[in-house]
Amino acid sequence: MKRLSKSRYTQFCKCQKNCWLNAYKPEVAVVDASTEARFESGNEVGDLAMELFGAFVEVTTKQANGSLDLSAMVEKTMLEMSKGTENICEASFVYENNYCAVDILRKTEKGWAIYEVKSTSFPEFEGQQTKLDKYAPDIAYQKWVLTQCGVNVTGTFLVCLNSDYVRLGELDLQKLFTVVDMESLIADEYLKVPAQSDLALKVLNTDHEPEDDLSEHCLKPYICPFLDYCKRQHGIPVDKPTVFDLYRMNWAKKLERYHAGRILFKDVREEGLSDKQQMQVECTLNNTEHIDKDGIREFLTGLSYPLYFLDFETLQQPVPQYDGQKPYQQITFQYSLHIKKDENAPYEHKEFLAPSDGKDPRRSLAEQLCKDIPMNVCTLAYNKSFECGRIKELAELYPDLSAHLLNIREHIKDLLDPFRDGYYYVPAMHGSFSIKSVLPALFPNEDSLNYHNLDERCQNGGNAMTLFPRIQFMDPEEVAASREALLRYCELDTWAMVKVWEKLKEVV
Repeated sequence: MKRLSKSRYTQFCKCQKNCWLNAYKPEVAVVDASTEARFESGNEVGDLAMELFGAFVEVTTKQANGSLDLSAMVEKTMLEMSKGTENICEASFVYENNYCAVDILRKTEKGWAIYEVKSTSFPEFEGQQTKLDKYAPDIAYQKWVLTQCGVNVTGTFLVCLNSDYVRLGELDLQKLFTVVDMESLIADEYLKVPAQSDLALKVLNTDHEPEDDLSEHCLKPYICPFLDYCKRQHGIPVDKPTVFDLYRMNWAKKLERYHAGRILFKDVREEGLSDKQQMQVECTLNNTEHIDKDGIREFLTGLSYPLYFLDFETLQQPVPQYDGQKPYQQITFQYSLHIKKDENAPYEHKEFLAPSDGKDPRRSLAEQLCKDIPMNVCTLAYNKSFECGRIKELAELYPDLSAHLLNIREHIKDLLDPFRDGYYYVPAMHGSFSIKSVLPALFPNEDSLNYHNLDERCQNGGNAMTLFPRIQFMDPEEVAASREALLRYCELDTWAMVKVWEKLKEVV
């Protein structure tokens, strides 16, 4: 008999099939690097939050095989509660086949309060109810289990990061975390728990996979890792373009067409599509390219030599490590730069990767960037809002470099523009204009431009974001290999931009 945990309960509230698949077919989930990073950050935040109310006892216990020893954890929880321990972390309770571990169980005058810790961040909770609602099932379930176990639950709270907090000196946990009373928000959800938990246990303990269809919950409150699997299960072909590939059509409109049986591009051909969506459909069905030479030419005439192709890599730490840093603030630690000084000049390549010593990388990066990119030159980025945003932050942080940095920012052009504006489209882009979609579409047979041929340590931005902060804890051999992987990945990003720019020139 499988037990129902709080995570399985929240999965069930999102989607019965999600809960069942997590239990029986976890291998079909698609978990990308950014999702893995989010899991890691959640663990880090949870560990730190244990100290929020002072001294605590953690009851986590593992068996020899590494799995949790639930019986031991429940026994330890009862013991600590009988002793009057003020803060019990991972306090564990079992009622029939329902199980939960409370992040922080805090003793109050008349009972015990539940504190659920999440790694999300909010500037403040006024007007944030829609964002908080997604945590209600989790907390309501915990309150119900504890109540059934005879615990007098005197309060239910959510603990998360305060996105307005700026670290200055030592970490201030009281300012880093913010606590919100969830009692009124879980009131309705609490009433649903008995029936929901019974149904969830029935679903969880059956051999039959639920037949839930695609719906809004596939993307809310987050993208379901089983979405691709479910698409296949519901007959959506993976080898043909479908309504789910349409450029910038919201999920609700895609679902509307899907449920009406209009799935393939030929089925939506006469629909009220936008001009770009219609272009995408026609190019795909006719296997043709769309090239607006005048539009591309106009874009290219706005560029001038010398050209600087720039790409940043950043990390987002939930807990700020440096002075002047907020939770989840983008910290730029690396860049690649390809330079073309005139039409006949060879390409130069410059790069920066901060030392792997755990120190704030931003000052040294900003200084080197000002040395590598002169003022008043044309710089190209792909989706320039990202690079522009990071440069603006650096300029605000270092006033002595501000004039130079802002000058670089003012002269950045966006290589995404001719694609986003619909000047160049080929069916292989599949409705996406990201560099990771455009590059293989324009250069399908060039192995040197294939990110999958890079060192597996770093083949995308998510890998880079998680790899860099780990390097300081590696042995010297692994440090060298990891830093090389980061350098080659970032270099390919700017070389990809070079090749795309050359392709634009070629077609006109």
